[in-house]
Amino acid sequence: MKAILSADLNWGIGCGGKLLQRVPEDMRFFMNMTSGKVVVMGRETFESLPGMQPLKDRVNIVLSTKAQFSDDRLIICRSIDELFKVLSKYDTNDIFVIGGESVYTSLLPYCSEVYVTRLEKAFEADRHFPDIDVLKNWKLVTESDQHFYKDLSFRFLSYANSLVISV
Repeated sequence: MKAILSADLNWGIGCGGKLLQRVPEDMRFFMNMTSGKVVVMGRETFESLPGMQPLKDRVNIVLSTKAQFSDDRLIICRSIDELFKVLSKYDTNDIFVIGGESVYTSLLPYCSEVYVTRLEKAFEADRHFPDIDVLKNWKLVTESDQHFYKDLSFRFLSYANSLVISV
């Protein structure tokens, strides 16, 4: 399993139910990495998608304990145990965790890789990703050259986990 996200300098990932900054190159990267794959997200992340539409050309799995939440277009799991049973049907290399904060935090120990579009600016954020730069089992593997969108610079980073917990 892998995680993919966009984060600012303080590992902020969202504010008020929205991304900190929409960057077209990051959106293309996300689409290229996850198309034809399985995406795992929380209910709030799903509800923040444009038009609350499932992501096209992907298996959309939503982890939600909210009993009244249902949607026939999604696979809904009510617990981590149920999620792992569903995920056992798929190749772990085809599974991407896409948010939000609590889902990332819960599933990070099970991820072998994390792809981060690192926004080189601090934004106001109310949701954060764990600071994997300080976690001993996570190592920065690749870092792109600096990219620019308007007045914002960013880099594509990838991290590897040396201590993956198996499902």
